[in-house]
Amino acid sequence: MSKIIFVNRFFYPDQSATSQLLTDLATKLDFDANVNIVVITSRRVMADPRVHLDKQEVVDGVQINRVYTTSFGKKRLVGRMLDFLFFYVTAFFKLLVVAGKDDVVVVKTDPPFLSVISMIAVKLKRAKQINWLQDIYPEVASRLGIKIFDGIFGRIMIGIRNYSLRKSWCNVVLGEVMAAHVESMGVDKDKIHIIHNWSDGNVIKSIEKKSNYLIKEWALENKFVVCYSGNMGRAHEFDTILEAIEKLSCYKEIVFLFIGDGAKRQWLEDQARQRKLENVFFKPYQDFSKLSYSLSVGDIHLISLIPELEGLIVPSKLYGVMAAGRPSFFVGAENAEVKKILEENNCGRSFLVGEHDSLASEILAVREDKSSFLQMSENARSEYMMKYDKPVALKHWQVLLNNAVDKS
Repeated sequence: MSKIIFVNRFFYPDQSATSQLLTDLATKLDFDANVNIVVITSRRVMADPRVHLDKQEVVDGVQINRVYTTSFGKKRLVGRMLDFLFFYVTAFFKLLVVAGKDDVVVVKTDPPFLSVISMIAVKLKRAKQINWLQDIYPEVASRLGIKIFDGIFGRIMIGIRNYSLRKSWCNVVLGEVMAAHVESMGVDKDKIHIIHNWSDGNVIKSIEKKSNYLIKEWALENKFVVCYSGNMGRAHEFDTILEAIEKLSCYKEIVFLFIGDGAKRQWLEDQARQRKLENVFFKPYQDFSKLSYSLSVGDIHLISLIPELEGLIVPSKLYGVMAAGRPSFFVGAENAEVKKILEENNCGRSFLVGEHDSLASEILAVREDKSSFLQMSENARSEYMMKYDKPVALKHWQVLLNNAVDKS
């Protein structure tokens, strides 16, 4: 009997993004009784470090093995590093116990460098490794200003990380730009597979404004709403967006709504106050059950990524916006993955960093051109369902894992 073993710091019932994706995949795989699905994860949930889940559990046929780790959370860098370190150690030894010859080990990127730690156990147990790359560290950290990775230590870590990717059975990336970056790291093109992240088109749907109770609850009747929904983190570009908001501040019927949280949220709120932007509103993250409603509040959604991180991260909020049948306006690099998707599917517009005049003008143009707005909205939903919906992505994963098991 063979096993497919997933390794990630968080899994069900945790509700973080990487956990939800992994839970979707692990619980929906279709194998016969000769293949067991196993998850190695921590006993924690991201939202509350005080929670400690059961060591073992079976959910939808998936055998969950939860290992000990510290619970300092994200507030302090030292505590976060200790959380990572303990998970490296405990997950490594659990993998030595669980994995067997020719088993398939799928490793995500939480915590960073997990592919390096797991590779040692995988080689010892003569299994095969698939790396599911949600982001590429330490390059992300370095480009966000964490200096420890700029010198020889960073080069050593990159070299070890690249070796683990080259020696793995394959690497799953989130788009063409990330695929090109991984190939530039010396990984054979044949070992790189593109499978986009997803939302669930059966859960996230377009809600008409007249049927959306949040419109009234948030006092947005008769408003054209430009929405940013999700993480407001250091990876995202907001200067261009703020300049555009300021240029449109005289249009009282246009409002900008930020839903979510992150490292830059307080800074954004401070900027709105300092610039006296009365057309800007903030709301917290909404419960998953409200996602169709909160995403449908926006007529247009904003997505951004600082150009230095292109190819290292793909903003997954795009898929939820498309599932909700809304156009996206993206601010970022010329070669951006999001830009490619928007152009190929005619479901949004893209702007370079600093093009705030063009962003403001296009918001006005789309508000006035109802036919263009409706066409982009229809394209977003229809193209999402055909190309990026959860069943589409899971089918790609099923084929890949079938192939990995068959070649064991």
